[in-house]
Amino acid sequence: MSVAFLWAFTLSCEKYTNRSNNKMSSSNQKSQLHALGFLILAMLSVQSSASLAKILFQDFPVLTVSAMRLCLGAIILAIIFQIWRINFSQVRWKAILAYGFALAGMNALFYLSIERLPIGIAVAFEFIGPLSVALYHARQKYDFVWVSFAIIGLILLFPFNQAHSLDWIGVLFAVSAGACWALYIIAGQKPSGISGNHTVCLGMSVGACILLPITLFSGSIGQVIELPYLFYFIGLAILASALPFSLEMLALRNLTPLSFGTLMSLEPAVAALSGFIFLGEYLLWNQWLALATIITASVGCTITTQKARQEREKAAS
Repeated sequence: MSVAFLWAFTLSCEKYTNRSNNKMSSSNQKSQLHALGFLILAMLSVQSSASLAKILFQDFPVLTVSAMRLCLGAIILAIIFQIWRINFSQVRWKAILAYGFALAGMNALFYLSIERLPIGIAVAFEFIGPLSVALYHARQKYDFVWVSFAIIGLILLFPFNQAHSLDWIGVLFAVSAGACWALYIIAGQKPSGISGNHTVCLGMSVGACILLPITLFSGSIGQVIELPYLFYFIGLAILASALPFSLEMLALRNLTPLSFGTLMSLEPAVAALSGFIFLGEYLLWNQWLALATIITASVGCTITTQKARQEREKAAS
């Protein structure tokens, strides 16, 4: 049932996104709004899967969980998007390999970080990656305003009173995951010679091939296929890989690197809210203020980017 839902949902999303290619300015605005919706759904999906992953950490090595997340996600997407229909002669393998490497690194390093750090702190450190992408592409004065808002929000979200007890190896893992996240943003926008869905399919397969040997040599592969663990891993693959990566690929086709990088500032906010809703983690006043600041940055970035695009279109006409 979950696979059928994912198939219907992602195909309908792709139809919306593809319509923007042949229409005028108003349709471009709609496609940007759709991209924003895809991005928010992707973040909700990833963060809701974190509690499931932590349950699996109790019985499996972290890298095994990460590898199975990508392996099963790749299998699901291969079936849904009919990977056998890809014209492999058109595939730009450098782009696919870079994308797959980024996926593998982002997944494995993030899970290693949340094994040692609270998820909200890990996500805040990881966000250094996409924030760096946003800063690199900032051009207008308002771009720097919204990126600054995002930075202030992340600072407010960080629990300085816990800094003395932070696991700095976990911090290193989180920052490294952020570097892979930045590569993921850049690689996801490079032409791959095939559709966005097939790019995710092949990229996730590459990432799975990188991490799969870890699972094979860990000796836990037999336990993975036992029930109910197999159901947990399938659910994790859908929520944490197949669904969000498909949605993010659709979003990347209609957002600039600056917009995507700044809008991803919602990720720590979603992580904090997820912890509050699902784990009962209490948010301090400064953390609520951080959420408001980050959301302001995201909305402001979207509005100013749309206005700048409209001005360019008017000037061109």
